[in-house]
Amino acid sequence: MFKFVYPKSDYDEKRICRTDIYRLITQHINAVEKIKRNQEYYKGEHKIQNRTRAANAPNEKITCNHAKDISDVASGYFMGSPITYENTDDADIEPMLVAFDNANVDDTDSELALDLSINGLAYEYLYVGKEGSLKSKVLEARNCFIVVDDTIEENELFGVYYWKKKDDKRGKTKYVATIMTEHYIYDMVIIGEDDERAIKKGRREHHLGEIPLIEYMNNKYAIGDFEQQIPLIDAYNTLMSDRINDIEQFIDAILIIYGASLGDDEEEVSAAAKELRDNKLLELPEDAKAEYLSRCLDENGVEVLRKAIKEDIYNFSHVPNITDENFAGNSSGVAMEYKLLGLEMLTTIKTRYFRKGLRKRIRIFCFYLRLKQIMLEANSIVPHFNRTLPKNLAELSTVIANLKDSVTNRTLVKLLPFVEDPDEELERLEEEKSKKLKAEKELFSNAPPQAI
Repeated sequence: MFKFVYPKSDYDEKRICRTDIYRLITQHINAVEKIKRNQEYYKGEHKIQNRTRAANAPNEKITCNHAKDISDVASGYFMGSPITYENTDDADIEPMLVAFDNANVDDTDSELALDLSINGLAYEYLYVGKEGSLKSKVLEARNCFIVVDDTIEENELFGVYYWKKKDDKRGKTKYVATIMTEHYIYDMVIIGEDDERAIKKGRREHHLGEIPLIEYMNNKYAIGDFEQQIPLIDAYNTLMSDRINDIEQFIDAILIIYGASLGDDEEEVSAAAKELRDNKLLELPEDAKAEYLSRCLDENGVEVLRKAIKEDIYNFSHVPNITDENFAGNSSGVAMEYKLLGLEMLTTIKTRYFRKGLRKRIRIFCFYLRLKQIMLEANSIVPHFNRTLPKNLAELSTVIANLKDSVTNRTLVKLLPFVEDPDEELERLEEEKSKKLKAEKELFSNAPPQAI
């Protein structure tokens, strides 16, 4: 976790010290190597790619990207279905939902979930677009950090987003930084700690009520989902690469000839070797013999080791291998939940920390909507996370039928995975019932009287 502390007594959001920002940036650069490594592993740039061997030895570099598989499954299960919101107050939250749609927060949430799985933390930046609506943007975790004060509450003081800009003419490296405080945004170019030519591009108000940079964490220590399994992934890659190398060496085995030779000089030996390769034919005297010098390949032992390493990768990451033969598709709901117990616990932790960032996003949106005379209470808006899990509709319908008189219809409708808005679905259901009842009344009133 990258936590930067700044003395509260020295902080003034109207006077941001350029030298302090430069020192914080340099400290952050030294601390983000693990994020860079995680991103490389997700993209398939593993340690095995840098392995070297003797000049004539086969050197296969097999990359089995379990890191990508773990992050894709974990983030898909966590955020494959959009977050839904409800208001415990009487106010209509439709304006906020429209603002969320305009900001494409569903896409933002998916990107944040993947960044969390890879990096262990993620950052979202909220800003006002040209048309006057709030926009959401996921920023690169390697270039962002939040600074808190030195009190026990660790209140956020400001956020920093920066990137390098080379100046080959002067032989220096510039840092273009955006500093976000509670009320202001600073844009500055920092040339160096001792260089007084830092360029401040001005200070502007953002009118969002809070620091518009939101930090999301994957867990308490900001650890990625596959980060601690990287040594096992390296071992698996090495094992698979050496397995291919051994087979290549087995194919290129040395031929030993007893009691004869392929020729009297180098030219005859080369010609005989070519004849042997092309025609697979070798003629020897009566007492001579030939055989290949090769070592025995213990494929059974290697296969046992491969399965053990692969099983450890998924077991320790708590993410199931959904392609495993034991992960059957015809399992009952309870059996499926037991198989996904580790992933569910992992996702529960993600949800708790992600909800903290969502609360800040909701507060900022509500504050901005209040400037447009749209009053919403941020604390009454509750986000609901939906798991991406195959549903047994027949089993679910039985559960709904059994609970019909025990819980409200809205709660039952929320259980259906194909219903996005329970309130709207109940309104449509009431409309259909009303139309059906009206049609029945008209039919009954128009029916001819029956003789008694």
